[in-house]
Amino acid sequence: MEKTVSREQGDNNTTQNRKTYQQNLDGETRYWIEEDSKYFLHQALSTPVMNVLSKTEGAYIVDMVGKKYLDLHGNGVHNAGFNNRKVVEAVKAQLDASLAFTPRRYTNLPTIQLAKKLTEITPEGLDRVLFCPGGSEAIEMAIMLAKQVTGKWKTISFWDSYHGTGFQASSVGGEEHFTVGQGPMVPGAFHVEFPNYYRNPWGYTDKEAINEEYLRQIKNILHRNPDVAAIIAEPISATPVVPSLEYWKQVQDLCEEYNILLIFDEIIEGFGRTGKMFACEHFVTPDVLVLGKSLGGGVVPFAGMVTKEKYNVLQHRSIGHFTHEKNPLCSAAGLAEIEYIEEHGLVKNAELLGDYIMDQLMALKEQFPLIGNIAGKGFHIGVDLVKDRDTKERAVEEAEQIMYDCMNQGVAFKIIEGNIITMRPSLVLTKDDCDRIIDSLKNALEKFK
Repeated sequence: MEKTVSREQGDNNTTQNRKTYQQNLDGETRYWIEEDSKYFLHQALSTPVMNVLSKTEGAYIVDMVGKKYLDLHGNGVHNAGFNNRKVVEAVKAQLDASLAFTPRRYTNLPTIQLAKKLTEITPEGLDRVLFCPGGSEAIEMAIMLAKQVTGKWKTISFWDSYHGTGFQASSVGGEEHFTVGQGPMVPGAFHVEFPNYYRNPWGYTDKEAINEEYLRQIKNILHRNPDVAAIIAEPISATPVVPSLEYWKQVQDLCEEYNILLIFDEIIEGFGRTGKMFACEHFVTPDVLVLGKSLGGGVVPFAGMVTKEKYNVLQHRSIGHFTHEKNPLCSAAGLAEIEYIEEHGLVKNAELLGDYIMDQLMALKEQFPLIGNIAGKGFHIGVDLVKDRDTKERAVEEAEQIMYDCMNQGVAFKIIEGNIITMRPSLVLTKDDCDRIIDSLKNALEKFK
């Protein structure tokens, strides 16, 4: 029986469109794609690969023949741009200082300085930090903190969410792609639907009524499970879907009522992506803020969490017992990334140009019925393509064709849920870059008129 591949997290890499795209690549590139396929374990979302890169710089990626692509994905690490010179120089200086690693039980200045900086730029009240190698581990730490602090062990998170591939991270994640075939996952992980105003299953149009139905799912679990320790969510989904401020206020009220920690996963959204330094600033301050991806400056892997002083009560435990928990090289990169974002006004740039792109996309929506909905904040934007605006049937095949059409025009992005164009570019984007995005998308859409 043929195994189906989930499109939840990204585009399918075994379709005819992918094969056609790769057939048009030069011979040397195709050779190295085959070499990659020969030596790596195959995975649904990364083998076979799309192309072979020779360089990544600023908002762009460059393939082996020198073709540049404006990259609207970047795995979320390129907030300050790929190969940012300030970050690279900070890493070089740290290597030259002969302090690239610090064994456990010791500390170092870059790590302390980065921790201090995070307490300064995160919302007021978030004052304690732990670092770790990657986002999955950061989610694990946050959940362990919640369980230890509350003395409870169950969690509530959201269907169709991704929080990492560790066992606990996969358990609270809402995608079958990362759990099926793994056997029993971490118990006590409840899931509810994320508040989606465009695709709510009741056909409601009133946000208050929609919120109430989604909140009712959380309330039903809490009424029957007094041992929930945490609610884990992205403040804005990866798709993205943007909840209302009132929704998150009511979720926070429930957390306070039931002695639950609210954990926000901003591994993708942190460090300016949504037009605020952190996405939670659009809504409410969580008990735990989880960070990653761009925390490593787009050069090294690094992640962590920031939480409240009152939760600094686990001196008898070790929830962040990682070899690289105080890595000076990673810390130097993270500090340089944050400083660059601040010095160059990149958060404001994401806000202003994000609004500009949204306006241009809305104009395209007026021209092309294939666009059903546009959502997002800052440089975190989703374009939901539909076969019919009334039925909202997902235009999966059309979305994939548009993706490869734009790739050929030098604009690269990712498709989520089969039909949603996701745009998460570097924060160094210019207005000319934005116009290039809109022009390439318009050219691709013209073929479906």
